Formats: sequence, C-alpha cells, structure tokens
Amino acid sequence: MKHSMLNYYREKQRQVESETIYNTQCPFCSMQCKKQVIEQKYVKRKSYLTKGVDNPTTHGRLCIKGMNAYQHAVHKDRVLEPLHKQNGEFVPISWEKALEMIREQFTAIQAAHGKDAVGVYGSGSITNEEAYLLGKFARVGLQTKYIDYNGRFCMASAATAGNAVFGLDRGLTNSLSEIPKAKCIILAGTNLAECQPTIMPYFEEARKNGSYIIVIDPRETETAKMADLHLKVKPGKDAALANALLKVIEKEGLINESFVKERTNGWEEMKAHLTSLNLEEAAALASVPLKDIELAAKAFAKAPTGMIFTARGVEQQTDGHMAVRNFLNLLLLTGKIGQEGSGYGAVTGQSNGQGGREHGQKADQLPGYRSITKKEDRDYVAGMWGVKEEDLPGKGVSAYEMMEKVHEREIRSMLLMCSNPIVSTPNASFVKEALASLDFFVAIDLFISETAQMADLILPASSYLEDEGTMTNVEGRVTLREANKKPEGKSRHDWQILCDIAKVLGKEEYFPFTSAEEVFNELRTASKGGRADYYGITYDRIREEQGILWPCPSLDHKGTHRLFEESFATADGKAVLSVVSNDAELKKEAVSEDYPLYLTTGRIMSHYLTGVQTRKSTNLAAHFYESFMEIHPETAGEYGIPENELVEIQSKRGTIVVRSRISEHIRKDTIFVPFHWAEDQNVNMLVPKDLDPNCGMPGYKVSAVKIRRHEPSFV
Repeated sequence: MKHSMLNYYREKQRQVESETIYNTQCPFCSMQCKKQVIEQKYVKRKSYLTKGVDNPTTHGRLCIKGMNAYQHAVHKDRVLEPLHKQNGEFVPISWEKALEMIREQFTAIQAAHGKDAVGVYGSGSITNEEAYLLGKFARVGLQTKYIDYNGRFCMASAATAGNAVFGLDRGLTNSLSEIPKAKCIILAGTNLAECQPTIMPYFEEARKNGSYIIVIDPRETETAKMADLHLKVKPGKDAALANALLKVIEKEGLINESFVKERTNGWEEMKAHLTSLNLEEAAALASVPLKDIELAAKAFAKAPTGMIFTARGVEQQTDGHMAVRNFLNLLLLTGKIGQEGSGYGAVTGQSNGQGGREHGQKADQLPGYRSITKKEDRDYVAGMWGVKEEDLPGKGVSAYEMMEKVHEREIRSMLLMCSNPIVSTPNASFVKEALASLDFFVAIDLFISETAQMADLILPASSYLEDEGTMTNVEGRVTLREANKKPEGKSRHDWQILCDIAKVLGKEEYFPFTSAEEVFNELRTASKGGRADYYGITYDRIREEQGILWPCPSLDHKGTHRLFEESFATADGKAVLSVVSNDAELKKEAVSEDYPLYLTTGRIMSHYLTGVQTRKSTNLAAHFYESFMEIHPETAGEYGIPENELVEIQSKRGTIVVRSRISEHIRKDTIFVPFHWAEDQNVNMLVPKDLDPNCGMPGYKVSAVKIRRHEPSFV
C-alpha cells in the first residue's frame, strides 16, 4: 500500500512537466496591484495560480478581479491572427496582407479627403509607451488632428479642473501613505469598496486613527457603510451640495484666511458669491438635510488635516468640471492641501487612466502634459520628433465628438486600440451607426468585442502577461509591468503594431523602436520640462525603487510624494478659486411626468469597464452574469416591480431590459444600473449625448427614465 502511494505521487510529479512564473501586475483598476501568475504544465493540460506581490501601493493585496485576470489572457476566444471581414465573416489573413491593406486604404482615403479623414481612438488601459506612441503615430504617421481616447469618459472633469485650479493634474496630490493621517475625509461620488477594493485598508487605518469619514452618494454603497456620515445627494446636484458646505464654512467663520490670502486668487469674487448664497435653497437643491450638511462642513473645516476624493459620481456629469472645482474650493478655503495628511485625490478608474492622459492621446495634448495649442510646446515636441512645427496637426475633438465627425463624414476611417465605444459611449445606438458608416475601420484588440465586430480588419494584440511597459497608478506612481510570457499565436504588442503600420506608410524613420524600453526613453525626453516630467525615471530605477512618483525631472531626483507644499503650478504660484453657481448644471435632463425617475450608473466589483475581458472569466462572470436595476422597495411597489423580475427601462433614446434588485440603500427617486453589459442590457443606450463644455465629459450619472415590468414577446 505504501509502495503504491509512492508510485502515485511520483507519477503526479512526472505529469507536472514544468512551472513558469510570470511577474506582472493587474490589468484592471488604477491601483495596479503587483502579482505573480504561476503556470503549471501537465501532460494534458495547464493550470494557473495567482498570488500578490509586495509593493509600496497595495502591499501584496489582490481583489477578485486581480486573482482571476489570467483567465481572459489564456482564453480560447482570443484573436491570435489578423482577421479580415469578407462577406460579413472574419477570415484569417497574414500580417503582410493586413498591413498592405491598411497602407492602401489609409493612403487612398487621405489622398481623397485630407489627412484628417482618418481618426485614431485610444485607451486608458494601454501602457505609457503605447499611449505616447499612439499620439505620435496620429500626428506624425498619419498627420491627423483627430485623436482621443476612452479616458475622456473617465477622468476628463477632474483633469481639467486640476489643471485649471492647481496648474497640474495628478491623481493624488499626496501619496496613498498619507491617507491614514487625514483626520477628516470626504469621498464624493466614489464607491472605492467595489471599484478599487485594495485601496480600502488606507481608509480603514484612517478610521482607526480617529478620522471622520463623509461619503457623498445617492446610494448607500459598501463604501458608504464605512462612513460616519452619508450625504445621500440627489443625482446631479453635487455642485449645489458643495455650495451648501462652503456656505456653512463661511457662515461659521471657519475659512483659513491666511492660506486664502497668501496662496489663492479670486477670493473677492468668491466672498461675494458665498455672501449671496442661500443655504436653505442649496440644501433643498441637493436634497440633503441641512443638519447633516452643517455637521459635514464643520467636521471638515475644524479637522487639523483633511482630504477630498472625487470620482465618477461627481465627474460624469455635464457640469462635472465645475462640480469638481467646487470641491477644490472647499480644500482651498480650509487650507487643506500641500501638507502631510491634507490634499486632493481624483480616483482614476482605468488601469492607466493617469498615464494615458499625460503623453498625447488626448485631442489637446502633447507628451508631458504639454498643450498642442501652445507654440513653445509644439516647437519642443516637433524638434524632438524631427518634424516641422507647422506640420504638426492642431487640436481635435473629444471622443464622443469624433463619432459626430464620423456621422458628418469628416472622419471616414478609424484606427481603434483597446476600446469598446459601442458599449462605453453615451447615445450608443448613434455610435454604432457611425462606426458602421466608416469606409475602412481597423480595431486592435484581444477579442472580437461589440465594437471590433464592426471592423473591416482586426489586428491581434498581446495580453498584459505578454506586453511589457510602464503604467502610472492612482497616486501618480510610475510602475513597470514586467511581461515575460511569449505572445500567443501571431499576436503583437500594441507598440509593435504601430511601428509596423508606420513602416508601410513610409514613416519608419520616426518609429525605429525594437523594445518598449526604447519607446520609454524617447517618452522621457519628450516629457522633459513638461508638467508631467518623467525624464528622471528609467526602467532600472523603477525596478530598484518599486515605482517613482512624477514629476521626476532628473536622474538624481527622488520623485514627488507631495505636490504644492510651497506653491501651485500656475504662472504666479497661486491656486484659483472658482465661483460655481447653483444653476450651473448645464444640459441635464430633468425628471417629468413621462420620465419620473433618475437613472445613475456605475461599477460592480467583479467586472471592469464594458466587460469584454471580465466576462471571459468564468469565475468573475459567475458573480454577475447579467445586468440589474437597483430600486427602492417603495418605488418598486409603486410601479409593481417584484424582486428578481425582468424590467424595461426607457429614456428618450432607447430601452433596455435588466433584472430587478430591491434595496433600501438607494434614494426613492433614483435607480442604479451597472454599465458592464452590451446589447439589450447596455445602459449607455439610455444616456444623453450632451457633454460638459469644458472637458467633453458625457452626463452618465443623470438620465430621466421610466420603468415597467417586461412583457416578453413570443412572436
């Protein structure tokens, strides 16, 4: 018996032919958790294990998405060779044929309709190297002004607000390690417990240290359950709520007058604005009890240190830019920035949402957060790239506006990288019509997503386990994603694909790269002297120091852990106070007799963005295999909606069908639907097309809708 058992274990050991460890980091949220994926090869199969790796940001923590992210990277449905659509079906072709097709089509379209007839649509999930190269490819390889990316729908409001108020936009003005030192924390429109779970221990430690935590959200989320005070704001009324908080601080004499005088501009206008504000009216607009507003304002103002975090709940609105600026007013008037335990955090959503907006993917930006409209910035970048300044295109338009340009036939062809706009953009049916009208559409992706399905040509990209490069996490720390797994099939790295296309277009001299590190070294120089200065960061330094917070202008610079200690990044070193009126809520849908409920959207823990990757994971899909509507029990009773029933939600733009979930944790006038599903469960089909005039952000968080039980048709 003993002998037979020994033989059994020896046989098992022989079956494990090899074990390979892939050092990497999670491809999903902006925490960028470090991890190892361990591949065990047996005679007839492979298995995978995942474990967290210690690092300065998450200290080895992983959430459910990070534990299971390997599943999409090894999924059988991955695109592993170029696919050409022929008679409505995708047919494999060689890379040589695919690249020649691109050369022929892009060249002919631009010759007939101008350089801007080809648009480029990027992503906040690609590496810094690829984001940089995509911007360079658009402006040098194609010489088109039309480039933007899906991060426009994530961080645009906070980014433009940070630049306008502070002169600089970095996710956090402090490092994450300072959160436990904040004695009062405001979390406005962010459900960190589900969106960035591995950040939560910082706030839990802050609570243990006596921090008073305030959550602003229409729903009682898992994050709100942690709070000492929950302000259940009416959807779309965040700017009015901030005004009410400011009025209390002014009324109670809690303004830090020395800080305001020495370090801000605009106080006289702000003072007149606060004097004219009616506190009761602002509280009524926000639909939050006045006593709670007073409690929150006094707690924040009187605390010796404090931090404010905003995310999509505040930002994804047509006045998101100004709403964020009003919360920044709260920081400035209380002097809670530029010191230990005090500052601002714009909670980045996508894995590289921070780095993705710093180096040229946005319509108005050049590398290093330089402006494409400033002559000195254009001169520097053009000189570095070896092109004439006048040959660089000008400013384009935001991501959604690019789809309008497609409808207008100004854009006739598009190169899309790692994005799924048919699901992620507002007015989604309009976007689908636009993409269907393109003369030639190329998608670079891991899978045939809902958007890639519309393409004429799909190019296979490598996965996060295979694609080395840097990412910039939520706190502005530049990390290095190692990737020692060989690309599957005939897939190529995104940066390689761009170099390949540039070569067939005759622009090879501008794209001579043979590694991601070579691209990064050019990025470093391109960013030198810019607001997002990476010049002092190298791959070797990142490996040695486990990431570096920018700006880092020289090789002997330690990185910047805390911004604005002595001055802001504006011309005169002072921050800008901003008057935000209660009626500044532009183009927001109001509820009516026909559409009596507010619809707001958001994430759930087990899925990411449009779900293209997470829905390929059986472990993640098992948690939520379909979308749902969260509704208050009294509202459900009023409309005859039982628990776990299919419900139709209708706006002026369309109808979706989801399953009901009754919860007392949401306002009675509001329903919530997550945005990770497509087709008949794509909530973005219901969202208006109106945009924030300052930053191009759609108003995802406020739509007027009506609901009813779904009556299935059997015709």
